[in-house]
Formats: sequence, structure tokens, C-alpha cells
Amino acid sequence: NPYDTSKSCGGSSGGAAVALATGMIPIADGGDMGGSLRNPASFNNVVGFRPSPGRVPGYPSMNGWATLSVVGPMARTVQDVALMLQAIAGYDPRSPIAIKEPASIFAQPLERDFTDIQLAWSPDLGELQVDPQVTTTIEKQLSVFTDMGCHVEQTHPDFKDAYDIFQTLRAQGFELSYTDRFAEFGAENFKETIRWNHAQGVNLTAGQISRTHVKRTELYQRVREFLDTYEFLLLPAVQVPPFPIDDEYPTEINGVKMNTYIDWMMACAYITVTELPAISVPCGFTDDGLPVGLQIVGRPRADFEVLQLAYAFQQATLFYQQKPSVVED
Repeated sequence: NPYDTSKSCGGSSGGAAVALATGMIPIADGGDMGGSLRNPASFNNVVGFRPSPGRVPGYPSMNGWATLSVVGPMARTVQDVALMLQAIAGYDPRSPIAIKEPASIFAQPLERDFTDIQLAWSPDLGELQVDPQVTTTIEKQLSVFTDMGCHVEQTHPDFKDAYDIFQTLRAQGFELSYTDRFAEFGAENFKETIRWNHAQGVNLTAGQISRTHVKRTELYQRVREFLDTYEFLLLPAVQVPPFPIDDEYPTEINGVKMNTYIDWMMACAYITVTELPAISVPCGFTDDGLPVGLQIVGRPRADFEVLQLAYAFQQATLFYQQKPSVVED
């Protein structure tokens, strides 16, 4: 992590985020399933955007109907994210879920009047463990939205079953992605977390998978109805600040043990299963100088509107201008 080289830069696109933060590249892209664009963006004080499934058509793909993982842009600023979407978004008939909107929608002005817009703020979605350093850092900036004229209320939709939905669908994806690779290269040549997640997928039953899709549909409808009242949901992008680089992943938060190697990323994963567009935008720094990202979630397929709110917040705070000392030196 360029803000503290003893800390993690996040993953999976951690390298891209570091390259952005240190000025090595102007723009990047990556995949996001459980937060692999939003997590490193938060850890490195850059912007990571998970678009709606189908916004950036995925081809070739083993499963063209899959929506858990999407491709999206990363950049130092929201306007650069919008610029990249002009190049990579748009309809492609080779993707069965591609959205039939032109990429030119992201060339529109990002400025917007947010007077009287209803925002929901949730520090933990009602059940997640979140490090107080993260919530304190974000809560210091919530007044930025009220200064814009927004109405901010601390509340959240019912995310019941989101954890099981994500874990089940992720495991199903690992079974599909790694079974042939294990056969070709030997399972012993893959790290333990991959073998574990693949085993979870192998052991799934048809009934578990079908009922998971029912639960996911119910979750989507609950969150969609919630967003009829609140145009955007605000929450942490990551549940912890950047952790020591020697730790493979956080094993506990606030003294509570994490059951799996991805439990610490559920603030992103819960949003993933809703299929809603979400962005991580720089939101300040902990007392130790570590970056913290704010996650902004929009209504179904309201990708551009998410960019607009993120841009307004960015321009009001200018946290992206605080470069890491490794660059300043």
C-alpha cells in the first residue's frame, strides 16, 4: 500500500489501484465479484466502480448469464471512470445480458443538483462487523451530503439471506471455474482458499442452488422497494482499513472471528448479490493516515446517477488530491 508500505493494497485489483495511486497509469479495469474493484479502491484512495451486470458486456465467458462477477473501471477520479466507460460499456449481442444503452450516456455532464434527494446511510447494514476507524472516518463526511441539500437518514433495507446467497453462488462459480483446472494442473498446486471454495461448490445440491435464486430474487425486491424512497444507499466500501501485509486476510473484526477468508468483504458482497451499481470513492483517512472509501449504491441500472453523486462528493472533498508520500518523495 503506497500510503503505508507495511499494509495491504487490497485485492484482486490491488496492483492496478497502486499503479493508479502512484501515477504509473492513468486508468485501469478489473473484475468485481465480492469487491475486487471497490476494495482496492478504498485501500488506495482511488475510485473503483462496479457497474450493473451487462453494462460492460462480458465476452468470452463460460457462463454468459452469470451476474455475480462484472468488469468495470478504476481511476483516480470519477470523471476518468466515466471516460473509460465511454470506451468499454455498450451493447454487444455476444453477451446475452448486455444492456441496450449506448456508452455515450457516460459522456453527459456529471454535474447535478441534489437538493431534497433522500439518502440512506448504514454503517453496517444492520449485521456486519465494521472497524470503528472506518465508520468514524465516513461519518465525519456525511455533512457534505446535507450541505448539498440531501436528506440523510441512518437506515438500511433488510439484507436477510445475503450472506448465504453470496457464498452459495460464489462456490457454484468456483466449481465451474476450477474443476477442469484442477484436473489439468492438480488441485495441490492451488492455494488452500481456492481449494476450499471449490469444495463448497462441489458439495452444493440442486435444491440449494435453486432456493438460493429464490432468496436472491426476494432480496432484490426488498432492496428495490427500499430504493423507491431513498435514491441512494451509502455504506462503507470495506469493513476494515488496510491491514498488515503479512496477513493473508483479516481473521477477526472487533474481536469477532471471521468464518471464511472473504467474510471481511461482505459490505461489498451484500451489494453484489443485488445487482445494483456501486462505487467506492475516496472519503478521507484514519488517524494513521490510511485511506477509507465510501460506497455509494444506486437504483437498478442507475449507473450514471451513481457517478453523478460520487462526482459531487469528490468535488466537495477533493480527497483524491492527497497523494501517498512515496510519490511526494
